[in-house]
Amino acid sequence: MKVAVAGCCHGALDKMYETLELLQRRHNVRPDLLLCCGDFQAVRNEADLRCMAVPAKYRHMQTFYRYYSGEKKAPVLTVFIGGNHEASNHLQELPYGGWVAPNIYYLGYAGVVRFRGVRIGGISGIFKSHDYRKGHFECPPYNQQTIRSAYHVRNIEVFKLKQLKRPIDIFMSHDWPRSIYHYGNKKQLLKMKSFFRQEVESNTLGSPAASELLQHLKPTYWFSAHLHVKFAAFMQHETNSKEELPKATKFLALDKCLPHRDFLQIIDVEHDPNAGDSLEYDAEWIAILKATNSLVNVTQSSWNMPENNGLHAKWDYSVTEEAIKEVLEELNHDLKIPCNFTLTAACYDPSKPQKNMEPVHTINPQTTEFCAQFGLTDINDRIQQAKEESSGRGECEEEEEEEMDSTGSAEEPSEYNTDNSGLSSFNPDEIMLDEEGGDEDLSTCSVDPSPDHPPEFSTSFSDIRIMPDSMVVSSDDAMDSNNEELEKSGGSKQGEEKSSTERSLKRIGGDENGNSGVKKIKRRNQAIYAAEDEDKTD
Repeated sequence: MKVAVAGCCHGALDKMYETLELLQRRHNVRPDLLLCCGDFQAVRNEADLRCMAVPAKYRHMQTFYRYYSGEKKAPVLTVFIGGNHEASNHLQELPYGGWVAPNIYYLGYAGVVRFRGVRIGGISGIFKSHDYRKGHFECPPYNQQTIRSAYHVRNIEVFKLKQLKRPIDIFMSHDWPRSIYHYGNKKQLLKMKSFFRQEVESNTLGSPAASELLQHLKPTYWFSAHLHVKFAAFMQHETNSKEELPKATKFLALDKCLPHRDFLQIIDVEHDPNAGDSLEYDAEWIAILKATNSLVNVTQSSWNMPENNGLHAKWDYSVTEEAIKEVLEELNHDLKIPCNFTLTAACYDPSKPQKNMEPVHTINPQTTEFCAQFGLTDINDRIQQAKEESSGRGECEEEEEEEMDSTGSAEEPSEYNTDNSGLSSFNPDEIMLDEEGGDEDLSTCSVDPSPDHPPEFSTSFSDIRIMPDSMVVSSDDAMDSNNEELEKSGGSKQGEEKSSTERSLKRIGGDENGNSGVKKIKRRNQAIYAAEDEDKTD
């Protein structure tokens, strides 16, 4: 089957679907599935805009609300993960995944589903070391800290994914797995994005958690976005035994969704011709969710996952074939995900803007139904209970500590590198907001209630590329067909990349006189955002 893969959507759903329609008209190619690698921006109304951690000038309604209201329907089944530019309050309603609109499915904090026999997994958010071991404690209305930490990857999601034993065909992450750039045309990448050089050379670009998952899962394909550049790599995995067959992963990072950008990729994926056309639960993943349910933590307390260090009675939460069989029997062997989308918030009305709409903490019926069916903890319900208990005792929520399960301890060392010197104070994958752009009080954040009208659709077909059968890159100097396309599409941008990096760029921290408190967008992200501004004026 044909699978379309998109990079950062940034709410431009009309643009994505128009591109797919153009593909069908011009080349008679109709994808069966669309995957989006984060920054989807499922913004329903003005309150959702307040929950996006972006400078005010990037808070635009875009077009998702039309699909949420039913005015439009996605022409192809769309599955996406979250990034770091999201309506976090909306996605938080669906921690285990669910429909955000008809025919548009969110994978949750982490998830695995099946479509036509193809196994698709993903993890939402970006890595940030100081939040990695915390629970999912955030809920709206967010403050200046939680509006960012809400989209940071947590160790429990990585732990769950590492319990998978069966092969994964496709995996998605928003930020790149750390070190993946060493398996592609690194020279060409740095030619296009010179401000990546320091992080690439110090091996701090990307997520160490995603890198760990890549080495463990060894999927056939891995797709990412976040850095607004197209990049291909081929990683040959080491085998653990002589009997194990060699495995390799084709990695592709996609550009952001803008006219004349290479943001969409079409690949051919082997599938089960006898499988139905419905999106399905994955039985092994459901069994893992049931097995790890006792590990759910909704506090700020740091929490290490169980490991084989002599301190835990159990550390292996992978599931048996019998447990998988029990899930199948519970579902009567019908794995079809129910189309139970429901509106949980008012939809934006251009004729009646509500600039002062406030976000609220919502319990989504889809999550309630899912948790009841499989005996899982409703994370949002647990958060709400914790808030009520804390309020009843007159204590601050941040000071509340839950009784810890015997399966873990907040004081034990972690198997994951959560205090990397390159990330503890400076995470290259975290966009910081400048003084003017987004550090104002959330209750007074400026909101642009007018939908962005996408530019007249380009007759150019440069937005689409068909992936070749092989993405092998033998060395840093190798130039496969993908990287030749990168060079062509990126050559005209060299001047603007250079000019953007020559600007005065500062990191957060004290100045030479010891003064601090003025926040700046980080150097690499200034260049990315400057290029984006220039793109919008073209």
